[in-house]
Amino acid sequence: MTPRPSVLALVLASLLTTAPMSLGVAWAAQAPSSLPSLGDAASEDLTVGAERRLGDRIMREIRRDPDWLDDALLQDYLDGLWQPLVAAAQSRGDLSDDQKTHFALQAFLVRDRSINAFALPGGYVGVHLGLIALTGTRDELAAVLAHELSHVTQRHIARNIASSRRQSMLGVASMIVGILAASRSQNVDAANAVIVGGQAAAAQGQLNFSRDMEREADRVGFGVLDASGYAPEGMAGMFDRMQYASRLNDAGQFPYLRTHPLTSERIAEARGRLGTAGGRKATPSAAQWLHAVMQGRARALMDGRTQTLTRLAGGGVPTAAAAAQTPEALSTACAAAMAATRLKDWRVADAALARAKALAAPQGEAVQRPVLVMQVESLLERGQTAEAARVLSGGVLDGSRAGLLLAARLATLAGAEATLVARTREDLQTWVALHPGDGSAWLALAQVQERQGAPLAALRAHAEARHAEGDLSGAVDRLRAGQRLARSQGAVESVEGVIIESRLKAIEQQRRIEMEQERNGQRE
Repeated sequence: MTPRPSVLALVLASLLTTAPMSLGVAWAAQAPSSLPSLGDAASEDLTVGAERRLGDRIMREIRRDPDWLDDALLQDYLDGLWQPLVAAAQSRGDLSDDQKTHFALQAFLVRDRSINAFALPGGYVGVHLGLIALTGTRDELAAVLAHELSHVTQRHIARNIASSRRQSMLGVASMIVGILAASRSQNVDAANAVIVGGQAAAAQGQLNFSRDMEREADRVGFGVLDASGYAPEGMAGMFDRMQYASRLNDAGQFPYLRTHPLTSERIAEARGRLGTAGGRKATPSAAQWLHAVMQGRARALMDGRTQTLTRLAGGGVPTAAAAAQTPEALSTACAAAMAATRLKDWRVADAALARAKALAAPQGEAVQRPVLVMQVESLLERGQTAEAARVLSGGVLDGSRAGLLLAARLATLAGAEATLVARTREDLQTWVALHPGDGSAWLALAQVQERQGAPLAALRAHAEARHAEGDLSGAVDRLRAGQRLARSQGAVESVEGVIIESRLKAIEQQRRIEMEQERNGQRE
């Protein structure tokens, strides 16, 4: 499949002709052949603060790409796996206090069917939906996250960047974004062609790690995985699964193996560590069923082609095999329900949802909740708002981010009850006060406020949504619009007017600092 144009691809096209010449082939050649001992920081060349700023700059570009995905269910699930790993890394001493303070330590989703995950400067880790769809258990997915987190905590990217002291931070950021675009190409030859040559080959060194770094990430990641309570065999199991699947499909679906090549040595070491893990922990039953739901959702979201959705929706047609009471059957039902909804085949969608609900019911609320979210999504797509509101009012989704965002969708529709709109606005205001970096929640709040006829508050919420995504100029533009509106309405002294003035000053100052840092090429 020819990859569709995206922001990442466009950035790549421009950077290959504009990147600083100091990014030469010598960059790759200068990569150290052996690693410093653990804890030997790269801060002499790139401090954690500068690395975070570099990561923020990269993420600013990534969030503009249409395939950057903020799916409430999958993101919450990913966060639920990620946070115990971060906590374990800190308790083990792998994550320093300085890194904990400055790094983002965030995992995010990419809507792509290829098998990939990648670590970026400043503590960001990207996960393709194809990787989630491939994993058989939460432990296998956690193993990949633990490995990528260990690239972050051991500062492998910073060490690579430090191998050349002349490049500009802006140039490095652009080049890394470009390599991510190349890695997403389904055409291996085309992807390889993009990354040949002096500048691009140098940039590939930012995401490709040495054998020593890979072994270190395996070793540290295994310890983090085990300390987090996940089954340690998840790492060896994931290696085996990737190796087997890549042999069956060599059509460029495994960019992860291009940047993290599996060797017999790595696989043997992963298996050997199981003997020192102090006993295996079986994946809890409920966790296995929940992973199946997320696996099915990822399969339906990662590839929007009609032929793929039709194939997935075929699982919604009742068969004897589909009657099996297994996590795999639940995954198939969830994928079928979502695919049929996207195809607007309501008969198949309803049949698949009914089967998914029946399979999830004995597993408890944690498994039932995401299935109910899919049901509400399907009802909203077909315009059955009253039934969607009824399902939401059952209380199972109360307090969840997915439930809150679905309620916001309902509240912005024509004919929404005033009480629902008011309650949703209050709930969203509470949420963003606790989660100020949630851009999707700020955007939902802005839309609800517009629905209520509160344009000043809506402009401020729009600005906060932009700020959360790293678009400081966009945030300033909206705050200035709010400032003008407040003055025209005589509302400068109102609560919203005062907040807008305060936020405008703070974000303008933040933007000035960042622009100054870029001009001076600061790296401390």
